[in-house]
Amino acid sequence: MKIIDLEPGDPRLVDDLLPVLRELRPHLTEELFGEIYAEGYGQGLRFSAAYGEDGVCVGAAGWRIVATTVAVRKLYVDDLVTAESARSRGVGHALLAHVEGIARGAGCTSLNLDSGTHRTDAHRFYFRERMAVTAFNFDKKLG
Repeated sequence: MKIIDLEPGDPRLVDDLLPVLRELRPHLTEELFGEIYAEGYGQGLRFSAAYGEDGVCVGAAGWRIVATTVAVRKLYVDDLVTAESARSRGVGHALLAHVEGIARGAGCTSLNLDSGTHRTDAHRFYFRERMAVTAFNFDKKLG
């Protein structure tokens, strides 16, 4: 497996990563994804793509390093998804290890993500990866 960090303008963002990302975020169109990345890049948003031996993208991670009063510096994972066809083959583990390496190299004190309460399979995976539930996430929809 090969993991590549993709920069804005890289055609693999749309051709390879977006179809996998849409398995987790089906509302994303090519246009909306482009707008989000254009704005989010300045806020630290980055994407990493995992490629299988056949050269097909099988996983995607959206992440950013942020300064917070709680953790000082942490790597926050916005998105972590393995293509349905490649689940239980180590893709998620490899992507988490990749972003953990980035976090350690950047002096982060933690790697953090949110996971929807309905995603119980993902929760089992995160527990296997030695992640802990350390907080509640509260959300208020604004129209």
